[in-house]
Amino acid sequence: METKTATTIFEVLTSETRLAVFRLLVKYAPDGLVAGEIALMLDIPKTNLSFHLKNIVHSGLASMEREGRHTRYRANIPLMLETIAYLTAECCTGNPDQCRNWRVESGVAPEFPPTCCEGENRNAENT
Repeated sequence: METKTATTIFEVLTSETRLAVFRLLVKYAPDGLVAGEIALMLDIPKTNLSFHLKNIVHSGLASMEREGRHTRYRANIPLMLETIAYLTAECCTGNPDQCRNWRVESGVAPEFPPTCCEGENRNAENT
C-alpha cells in the first residue's frame, strides 16, 4: 500500500459519521446496504449521508452499485485488511513474541492480520 493511499483512508475515517458508516458496511459485508437503510440505522439525514458516502467511495473503502431507484454500498474488505496489514507490517520488529502477547491481551485473533509478526517467524526458521 502506498503512503498516499493510506493517508486518504485515514483522512476519510477521521469523521465520526464516516467511521460509523464504514463500520456498518463492514458489519453487513458482503451484501452491503442501500443508502436508505444506512440513514435509518444511523439516524442520519439522507443529504448528509450522501456527502459522507461519496467520501468513503472516493477513498476506495466502499463501492456503490445502482439497484433500480436505490444505491447499494459495500465495504471493500480487502482494502480494509490491506490497511490493517500496512499498520501492523512492522509490529515489534525483532520481537515477534511481544507482538503476539499484545494481540492476545487485546483480544485480537493471533492470526489476524496474518502479516503481523509472521515475517519474523519465517526469517527465524530460515536461518
